[in-house]
Parts: sequence; structure tokens; C-alpha cells
Amino acid sequence: MSNENKTANEEELKEEKGQNTPDPTETEATEAESGSEAQTGEKAETKDEDKAKATEDKDENAENAKTEEPEKKEDEALNAKYLRLMADFQNYKRRTEKDKGDIYAYANEKIVSQLLEVVDNFERALDHECSDESYVEGMKLIFKQLTGVLEKAGLEEINALGEEFDPNFHNAVMTEDNDDYDSGKVTEVMQKGYKLNSKVIRPSMVKVNN
Repeated sequence: MSNENKTANEEELKEEKGQNTPDPTETEATEAESGSEAQTGEKAETKDEDKAKATEDKDENAENAKTEEPEKKEDEALNAKYLRLMADFQNYKRRTEKDKGDIYAYANEKIVSQLLEVVDNFERALDHECSDESYVEGMKLIFKQLTGVLEKAGLEEINALGEEFDPNFHNAVMTEDNDDYDSGKVTEVMQKGYKLNSKVIRPSMVKVNN
């Protein structure tokens, strides 16, 4: 083989080899383009995931709001019910205490009312003259002891003589014309009246001036 043929073959092999070997610049450009496309795809996927997550969070918040609303209403209803129960209990407590106080105050009303007849008889007996002074003094001491016990129980005599007639405390059974008193004044007490712990248990039986 001649040197010229050998040289021609070598040049053809070099050209073929150059055509088959990729250009480094073109390779880098292709890789860069591929990387850019991959990054763009990743960003798109990330954006889609963020949208999906935001939608899920919104739905979850809406669902929680719907769940909290009836719970809030239920709490308000329970609170209102509790306040009503507390008010009812306080009213019941005050009413019970008042009833208990009334029981203590007026538990002796019946027996005291009956003892008033004994007091009336004592006063009538003491109004009569008696020659035995020691006997009279003994009766006065017993009467004082009896009235003292009744006063400790809450008994109080109603003032009537010379007072303005008051139907809440006085029972007018007679009227008269008496120049010593103004019109409407009590001129005589025919039977004493009494209060037990501020409650009238027997009004005074009186005579009133015209």
C-alpha cells in the first residue's frame, strides 16, 4: 500500500471518529436544559402539593369550626342552666331560712295565746281589793314572773289608750263622745292586745272617741 493511500484512510477514520464523538458544549447545553426542565417540574409539583395542602387545611378548619359551633352552644346552654339552678337554690335557701325563722318565732303562738286568758284573769284578780297585803304581794310577784317568761318568748303589749285608732292593732267595739280625747282616739281599753315577735296575735279591744 502506498503512503498516499495510507494517509487517506487515516484521515477518513479521523473524520468518522470526529462525527461519532459528541461535542462537549452541546452535551453541557443538553444537560443544562434537562436540569432546568427537571427543576421546573419539581417546582410545579411543589406548587401543586402546596395548593392541595392549603385546600386540605381550609377544609379541616371549616370542619373544626362546624364542630366547635355546636359545642359552644352546648356550653352556653349548660352555663345558663347552671346559673338558673344556682338562682333557684339561693331562693330555696332564703325561703327555707325564713320558714325556719318563722317556725322558731311563732312555734309558741298557740300556747301563748292560751296563756293570755290566764294573764287577763290575773289582772282582774289584782284589780280587786284585798285586805291581806302579803297575799297581794305574792300574787303580784307570780304575775310578774309569768309576764317576764312571756316577754322573753317575744310577747309585747300593744299600746292603745290615747293612741290614734289603727285597725291593724285595735278592734273598736264601742264609740263615745269624750271631751278629754280628740276624735278618732282610743278612750278606753276593754281588753289588752298583744304581739308575738312583731305579729299581732290578739288586737286590743277598745272604745273610740267620735
